[in-house]
Amino acid sequence: MGLAKRMSKIQESMTLALSAKAKKMKREGIDVVSLSAGEPDFATPENIRTKAVEALDKGFTHYTTVSGIPELKEAIIEKFKKESNIEYLPDEVIVSTGAKQSLYNAIFALIGPEDEVLIPTPYWVSYRDQVIMAEGLPVFIETEEANGFQFNIEDVKNKITSKTKLILLNSPNNPTGVIYKERVLKELADLVLEKNLYIISDEIYEKITYDNVKVKSIVSIEPRLKDRAIIINGFSKAYAMTGWRLGYALGPKEVIKAMNKIQGQVTSCPNSITQWAGVEALKGPQDSVEFMREKFEERRNFVIERLSKIPNISFVKPEGAFYIFVNISSYFGKTYENYSINDSLSMSEYLLNKGKIALVPGSAFGKDGYLRLSYATSKENLKKALDRLEESLIKLK
Repeated sequence: MGLAKRMSKIQESMTLALSAKAKKMKREGIDVVSLSAGEPDFATPENIRTKAVEALDKGFTHYTTVSGIPELKEAIIEKFKKESNIEYLPDEVIVSTGAKQSLYNAIFALIGPEDEVLIPTPYWVSYRDQVIMAEGLPVFIETEEANGFQFNIEDVKNKITSKTKLILLNSPNNPTGVIYKERVLKELADLVLEKNLYIISDEIYEKITYDNVKVKSIVSIEPRLKDRAIIINGFSKAYAMTGWRLGYALGPKEVIKAMNKIQGQVTSCPNSITQWAGVEALKGPQDSVEFMREKFEERRNFVIERLSKIPNISFVKPEGAFYIFVNISSYFGKTYENYSINDSLSMSEYLLNKGKIALVPGSAFGKDGYLRLSYATSKENLKKALDRLEESLIKLK
């Protein structure tokens, strides 16, 4: 007797594991620069914090309805109507303990044994494992750096079988920062409707885009998709609210109802105080969102300039999120002292132990040969980390 069989198929989140290891090294007095976590380094805006304190003082400390307070649902509906010109009803919205739970709820509501889920690579670390936890089968649509990590609609068509039920999309993308082309998303929407599939669109980075590029929700690109799409979003990235754990989903009534049933048996309602903070985040001033976006863009430009001077690496210029996916495969086969670099994991371990920088291996995102670098930290930290990266790579022979 022991653990359930499914546990042998599920991987630990490497981003969280590396972040935890880097924090442990820091506590031990080791000067580590961590570029591993997908977390803004800014404080949650003051107006949002103030509303949370007010909610606490007013005694909003008890259970709410499982799917979230009406005021927050209304704010989400208002946001989506204003920004995407698509109108949802309250029973088409669910608020969860983070966007990750909304995603989990949606996958569990839709996917069962042998159902196939199409996922473009590289992908956020939890997509694969959540599908496996639901006893589904992740099927990957390979993309390449040479094509800007854009997927091809023909490749999607070639992966569809009688067991395909869902396509899982993330744009702006984690880990590449790539924004999928609107033309391809329209073709994808047509394909979803033609094949009677579902699509989950993870839009958590929608507010963090660069070079005056704006992203549209896939439902606003193709409104007919509303009955087949589940939109995932949250507050962690745009409002620097990672620790508050607040996310939401919009989708067809029957899917949201099923997600509500799952959530009711797993966590019940999201944190009551956090929900009131979320109302303020959506309805209050948005200048802090733009301030953080501008800072991320400055950092992105700094990182691109610095990386371009390091030999034998390459990358695709990110258009959104706060990551850059760096190709370090030319260093495979090289060594330094007792370190042999054979893949992205061994490179990540070498850089952490010898270079004192934490970067996530590309294998965690289904794309070996790369490292994900998060620039959601100060320029001072970025400069230190990139100097160490260059010094560490030069040592490899």
